[in-house]
Amino acid sequence: MAVLQKIRQRSLLLILVIGFCLLAFIIGDIFNSGGFNSTSKDVGSIDGKDISFEDFRVKVSNVEKGGQGITSTEAANRVWEQEVSIALLTSEFEKLGLRVGEKHLLEVLKSDQNIGGNPLFLNAAGVFDVAKFKQYFKSNPEQAQFLKDREKDADLNAKYQIYNTLIKAAVFTTESEGKMKYEMEANQVNFAYVAGLYSTIKDSEVKISDSEIVDFMKKNEKKYKADESREVEYVLIEDKASPADEADVKSKINALLSGSVVYNQATGKNDTLAGFRTTTNAIDFVNSNSDVPYDSTYIAKKDLPAVDADKLFNLAPGQVYGPYIFGNYYCISKSMGMKLGVNAKASHILIGYEGTQVPNQKEKRTKEQAKAKAESILAQVNANPDSFMMLAFTASDDSSAQQGGDLGYFGPNQMVKPFNDFVFSNGIGKVGLVETDFGFHIIKITDKQDGIRLATVAQKVQASESTSDKIFTQATKLEMNAADKDFNKVAKDMGLKVAPAVSVKGMDENFGTLGNQRTIVRWAFEDGVKEGSVKRFEVANVGHVIAKLKSIDKSGLVAVSVARPYVEQILKNKKKAELIKAKMTGSSIEAIAKAVGGTVQQATGLTMENTMLPNVGPEPKVVGNAFALAANKLSAPIEGNTGVYVVKNTSIVKAPAVKNHAPYVAKLKAQSASDANRVVPALKANAKIEDNRQDFNY
Repeated sequence: MAVLQKIRQRSLLLILVIGFCLLAFIIGDIFNSGGFNSTSKDVGSIDGKDISFEDFRVKVSNVEKGGQGITSTEAANRVWEQEVSIALLTSEFEKLGLRVGEKHLLEVLKSDQNIGGNPLFLNAAGVFDVAKFKQYFKSNPEQAQFLKDREKDADLNAKYQIYNTLIKAAVFTTESEGKMKYEMEANQVNFAYVAGLYSTIKDSEVKISDSEIVDFMKKNEKKYKADESREVEYVLIEDKASPADEADVKSKINALLSGSVVYNQATGKNDTLAGFRTTTNAIDFVNSNSDVPYDSTYIAKKDLPAVDADKLFNLAPGQVYGPYIFGNYYCISKSMGMKLGVNAKASHILIGYEGTQVPNQKEKRTKEQAKAKAESILAQVNANPDSFMMLAFTASDDSSAQQGGDLGYFGPNQMVKPFNDFVFSNGIGKVGLVETDFGFHIIKITDKQDGIRLATVAQKVQASESTSDKIFTQATKLEMNAADKDFNKVAKDMGLKVAPAVSVKGMDENFGTLGNQRTIVRWAFEDGVKEGSVKRFEVANVGHVIAKLKSIDKSGLVAVSVARPYVEQILKNKKKAELIKAKMTGSSIEAIAKAVGGTVQQATGLTMENTMLPNVGPEPKVVGNAFALAANKLSAPIEGNTGVYVVKNTSIVKAPAVKNHAPYVAKLKAQSASDANRVVPALKANAKIEDNRQDFNY
């Protein structure tokens, strides 16, 4: 252990990260900006163990810095999940008395390729040498701090390996379970049944209240457990151009087509400025008058605005077209000329060999063998051009084999140079063989596209200052008027539509269809914000959101609006079941069928593994009850998935006894292979977790 306490960070060994996804301990930061609403020093607690805010902040910072485009909230959520998992697992390790020594820690560390595969620590045979590893850090004490800092992480990872092994060893399948599995698959039951389907009663005849949904969730609390939530309804007033704004932009674009006369203060005379049609320098004209700079790219017809593609593509050099609308822009375009073959379409058959960058190579071959095979395929294609697609299906090592080798359209220099040079130097229909770092390619050029270069003046259609002022005034008026009045009525009176309520939790970022609107979510959880509170938010590039806090849910259950789509039908079916069962009277199955207006139907050869009733669907309760009945006995009404059933056992056909149930034991083992992954979720479900993250202002 002494050597492990001497290791420090340095660029060569900086990435010594212990790779278990549950215990990715190098984490990051969300609170760079400082300034917190809460005076608490703890960001939360797990089973009474506090998580220090300062430690949490540092870890979140590391994640945020290391993540690609990760937001501060995403970083905080990731760190929180890791902290919870670590705390719960550490507690389990302590209860079990797990201990690890230097040998185990070294095994964990060298499993990282940056250590285990580092030439500094390998002997002459290329095998990790513990003595060289220790000697290196003994000789380089300035690098020793890194592993010292990671010793705790390595210790936890080593313990997790032991713990995970213990869990997996505890999950086993007995011979008796294998026998039961065999009987569930092989024993068969035949029965008659009467079905009173739920679909025979209209949904409108049974109503489900919010309180009934809440009661159901309370009875199934673990399934519907959730963090404290808020429901927020809102009105979106988009900051978009008015018809007058659009007409103004169109007018300005039109004016650019022709020349204009402007007064020159320096000369005291009027100057005539060339318009787009007559200008001798279209590029400068575009860069001086367009919201989008000049683009010299040649554009294929398929990439032009669909409505105007034909007219734009067929412009003669110097000819002007427009105005036309493309996205949020009014445009006028002048042709700067055409170019042949700007895009090409080709198919290929790739034959890779050992050492090439081919992940899907179908067979091992040397370079010489690959070349010989490629030349043979080329000869077949030349002899019978129609065979190319089938040869690509069967012989190509590239994923494009599934498309008969078709690579679609591509531009110059999008492919590796030998491939690119062949395609853009030859005509349509040409077939040839080239070699690249990927192997040998039999290439067939299938099409080429010409392109046009356009000089385009594009001016964005957006809200004018006057329009934005009107929109702001409207949004502010709604915010003020709705503060002490009915939100929906005020919005309706103003000709605005209230969006359906959005349910959010304290650490959510997304807000309905508006995407990441963390500011709105944070507001909904602020102290002093009560049910009925209203606030206006400016959303960049969108407009104004006027939000109203509709409800606060501290029940620990998911919101009723979220649960209803899942729970409502369950409760409706229960009510329908009572109505159907009331009709199921009679001493015989025929009498019961008559009472519900149905017919007696037959089910044959069903098993506990195959509970599919013809034209109905899976009904495991029905089949299970049929197995439990004695011959010719009638069941009580059974509430199934699709209706209420009464069954009469006709016969049970038991499968012949077998001595060896190993295949069925193997099936069950395969089904339980991932059971160890359920440990952490189970620990979380039973833990007392206090989450204070939303109290901190970030």
